[in-house]
Amino acid sequence: MKKLLTAFVLFSSLYTYGQGKQNQSLIQYVKPIIGTQKMGHTFPGATVPFGAVQLSPDTDTIPYEKDGKYNKDVYRYCAGYQYDDPTIVGFSHTHFSGTGHSDLGDFLIMPSAGKLQLNPGTADHPENGYRSAFSHKNEVAEANYYKVKLDDQQILAELTTSTRTGFHQYTFPASDEAHIILDLMAGIYNYEDKVVWTHVRVENDSLVTGYRQTNGWAKNRTVYFAMSFSKPFKEYGTKDYSKGQVYKGFWRKFDQSKNFPEIAGKQLRMYFNFNTTDKEKIKIKFALSPVSTKNALENMQAEIPHWDFNKVKEEGQQQWEKELSKIKIKAAGTEEMINFYTAMYHAAIMPTVYMDVNGEYKGLDQNVHQAEGFVNYTSFSLWDTYRAFHPYLNIVNPSRNADMVQSMLAHYDQSAQKMLPIWSHYANDNWCMSGYHSVSVIADAIIKGTFKGDAAKALEACVTTARTRSYEGIGYYIDMGYIPQDKNGTSVSSTLEYAYDDWCIAQVANKLKRTDLYNEFIKRAENWKNVYDPSIGYMRPRMTDGTFRKEFDVLKTDGQGFIEGNTWNYSLYVPQDPDKMIEMMGGKKKFAVHLDSLFSMHLPDEFFAETEDITREGIIGNYVHGNEPSHHVAYLYNRTGQPWKTQEKVRMILKKQYHTGPDGLGGNDDCGQMSAWYIFSSLGFYPVAPASDQYWLGSPAVYSASIQLENGKIFKVEAKNQSDKNVYVQKVTLNGSLLDRLYISHHEITEGGTLVYTMGPKPKVEGTKL
Repeated sequence: MKKLLTAFVLFSSLYTYGQGKQNQSLIQYVKPIIGTQKMGHTFPGATVPFGAVQLSPDTDTIPYEKDGKYNKDVYRYCAGYQYDDPTIVGFSHTHFSGTGHSDLGDFLIMPSAGKLQLNPGTADHPENGYRSAFSHKNEVAEANYYKVKLDDQQILAELTTSTRTGFHQYTFPASDEAHIILDLMAGIYNYEDKVVWTHVRVENDSLVTGYRQTNGWAKNRTVYFAMSFSKPFKEYGTKDYSKGQVYKGFWRKFDQSKNFPEIAGKQLRMYFNFNTTDKEKIKIKFALSPVSTKNALENMQAEIPHWDFNKVKEEGQQQWEKELSKIKIKAAGTEEMINFYTAMYHAAIMPTVYMDVNGEYKGLDQNVHQAEGFVNYTSFSLWDTYRAFHPYLNIVNPSRNADMVQSMLAHYDQSAQKMLPIWSHYANDNWCMSGYHSVSVIADAIIKGTFKGDAAKALEACVTTARTRSYEGIGYYIDMGYIPQDKNGTSVSSTLEYAYDDWCIAQVANKLKRTDLYNEFIKRAENWKNVYDPSIGYMRPRMTDGTFRKEFDVLKTDGQGFIEGNTWNYSLYVPQDPDKMIEMMGGKKKFAVHLDSLFSMHLPDEFFAETEDITREGIIGNYVHGNEPSHHVAYLYNRTGQPWKTQEKVRMILKKQYHTGPDGLGGNDDCGQMSAWYIFSSLGFYPVAPASDQYWLGSPAVYSASIQLENGKIFKVEAKNQSDKNVYVQKVTLNGSLLDRLYISHHEITEGGTLVYTMGPKPKVEGTKL
């Protein structure tokens, strides 16, 4: 495995718990390079917690389309950066973190010196464009700081951010031909017609404003910007690469290619020229807004009114230190510390702030709205994050999660379909994945007491969403109790996920004493039974006539009625009623054997070859940790009377699926979900069914942890006799009293106290109670 970045060389002064030495800084353990490099889902650049700007290098310009067909290579560039690439194309301001689909890559900036070249060139011949070769030896990535030497031009690039503003610092050689290139064509998952329109105004010799509208994963996305230079440029110009524009109006009177202050088009690249002395720094502040260039400039002036790069870097790193300090752990060594705090880092990148400093944001109705009493967020990858990420926030960051819930409800208010978000993104819904899992997030917040607002109105939004018959087979689901496979290609997984979400609605209805709604949705929550085929012991696609589909492969995912998982994994997805599921699958003893087989069998490559976001590294047996539907599965042994198997499996997954190298995750991080699983499981408990107040116990991997709660109280976890061999829990006490159950409640955590695990090398079989 390749060595990590020089920024992360660990000195002897770092924390080694076995020796009792401690360095107070936690950001030293954050390694932004950790991710899934085979799938390209790590961006190593600069951002603050949940920041609107993620300023990061892009290492190639792979198009979404090739020869009229989907280009499979583009998937590796979901976050714009590939560790194995030899060149950097430039630095763009927006990126996703670990998603299975992509967009963004807005406003790419690249410094250059010498002959002006406005095309990006190729990785084989970077000298033919503005890209540059680079080496990881000259690359540094930290929380809110990125630095790299651009070898071809001998330019040092440094990046940092505030919430809405990217700050660039480029150190040039002496040159009469120094350039800053602004590529307004560049993007991630890019194609020729993705950019709908771009408008730029050169306000003066150091300020540029504008906007870009794109049509991609988000159907109609507009981002405004303000770009300020620390030094006046001596000249500037634009090249329009648009093809076949017949009508050009009377703008043709002007030479718009050079020193023309107002530019509009679909395919624009701009340059700004300077004279530089040796080691002269040219700095750029680049602010974003969802509303207007005026707001973008206001964001910049409010957040970074000066030109002190180090101050912005340090302020951002202080924000990260505060975020990471919400959980302080003791662990076996630096690798465990890196994994844990990098997971916390990943779990604080998305969703992102989506409003200006004045509270304005663009809503789903494309109008400007004012966020009253909450911070508006966007980019909710809810099919992933409802499972553990949002429950994690309900413990460490409940006020922020409450704002996210309010953002979802604002989305609902502005929705033409009157639906809560499925995959919310920049005043759009991408409609990606199945289920209506905003319901789970909202219900979890209400049940756990972190919700702020009108719970009755929130329940109404959940119910209305769940009754939207036109969406993804919901009408069939309501009428028939399942979605027929001949009507919907993900019929089984959608039926299972709707049933869980309906159970969440029932929990809120029960809390609010809405008996009518409780009865309706607790009945719907049992619809999972309608796609279980007892003759084979698995969930199976069912047809409109009520028969189960005849052609069916229990190991295959594609075309079998599921999304991102086969029936081996999805048949275990009944988090709302695991006991009934176990009973239907033959009882505890038989079910435990089934789980054993899941982890021990071999899944041949052919059964996941067509699934882009799964590689061999993300699989243990037939257990697919690299995709989310299985994230609760190891904890199901707790319901079989064999909790020691949960303990050993959890510790095994932690070791096999999370590492400190550039390819350190076994699957997509998916906006923090993979990382939230790691955090919870390292602490020794996990939210198997969000919207319940229970966290199921596992086997802690830390020596100890201290969670600083928002209410001022502290919840501590201790693991006595902890080691790699002592993975089995011998007993658990809560505040000094023996815990005779395999879960703790949210209330017990938020009241503060101490959870103590006594660990040992052998399973404790006797005396375990459910």
